Amino acid sequence: MNADFFDAAFWATIALFLFIGVVIYLKVPAMITKSLDGRIKAIENELAEAERLRLEAKFLLEEYESKRQAAASEADSIVAAAREEAFRLTAEAKTSLEALIARRTKAVEDKIAQAEAQAVSEVRARSADVAVEAARILLTRQMGSKGDALIDRAIKDVGAKLN
Repeated sequence: MNADFFDAAFWATIALFLFIGVVIYLKVPAMITKSLDGRIKAIENELAEAERLRLEAKFLLEEYESKRQAAASEADSIVAAAREEAFRLTAEAKTSLEALIARRTKAVEDKIAQAEAQAVSEVRARSADVAVEAARILLTRQMGSKGDALIDRAIKDVGAKLN
């Protein structure tokens, strides 16, 4: 049994050396090295590409952040301008409303003054009519009793004034 084991171990060792010899002859270690070198090169390229993409993403992030800040400041300026415009329009509307109220108040005061003047004029006209009517009635009554004396006196006054 010992000899069989030795023979089997011997042949296994020879087979191992033959296998290693064939692998070396077929340049399998060089192919493995070349394959590993290619894989290393591909990984290095991917890492370089990843670094380039990271830098590009960082640049884009900074660019978008600056654009966001610019947009925010522009929005703030638009809001401020709109607020100022609203205050200006409010002031203009207030001024315009005050002017309109003043014009309407003046127009109403003018109409009231005109109505007062017309009422005073109508009262005066009516008073004059009443006075004329009263004088006519008084003269009619007095003419019956003192008419001749009044005519004589009027003629004397006219004669005295003519001379």
